[in-house]
Amino acid sequence: MSVDVTTAATALRAQWDRLHDWVDLMADPRLGREPSVLEGWNVVELWAHLGRAMDALAVCTPTPEGTLPLTLGEYLGSYPDRADDIAETTRRLAAEHAADPVGYVTASARAALAALDTLGPGDPVVQARRGPVRLSTMTVSRVLELVVHGDDLYRSVRRARSADAVPDPVDPAALALVADELLTIVRARGGWDLEVVDARRWVRLAAGRVPYDVDELALALQARYTSDAVPDLGRMLPLL
Repeated sequence: MSVDVTTAATALRAQWDRLHDWVDLMADPRLGREPSVLEGWNVVELWAHLGRAMDALAVCTPTPEGTLPLTLGEYLGSYPDRADDIAETTRRLAAEHAADPVGYVTASARAALAALDTLGPGDPVVQARRGPVRLSTMTVSRVLELVVHGDDLYRSVRRARSADAVPDPVDPAALALVADELLTIVRARGGWDLEVVDARRWVRLAAGRVPYDVDELALALQARYTSDAVPDLGRMLPLL
């Protein structure tokens, strides 16, 4: 990991605070039943998924000494195989907490941040739902969840309301951290010397939020040296 626990925790808290302030500002229909930008999910289900994402950190426990952790890339690689389970669980949680979806996610976030304080300040290997990971890895993955789904919420609500009336729920520093960590995975797999030019565009491509396009990729990333070109990453993306 290129990010330590303290840096990741700071980004997680900042991103959560921004999302919480955002949903308070939206008022009705902030969590309506209209479709979100994620096919098959409505906006309230998308919001409820944030609670599930934070619950995943809250339930982490220390592992026996010597446990080998998964990398961030390996951990994220387990997402596609669980897509149906994630969707089913998210819909159940949205139904269970329909009376107070904001309260549910807020409680989940508080429990997650409390668990982070308890497990830290070092970087132990912890048992997560998908396998053992460093605490720093788990925390970065939660920042990623809040950033990606915060952007999903932003696009969903902007589609239903005047775009100028919808503030951005994504924290710029958290977005930059997620963009860099996703690019680190790409660098490790391909050895390319690339850097982020447009963080949001890159995160959307890497997370499969927009169709892959080489022209879009060229606007999101650039080679560090002008003599190099941005490679075609079509077979590698999305990363989750």
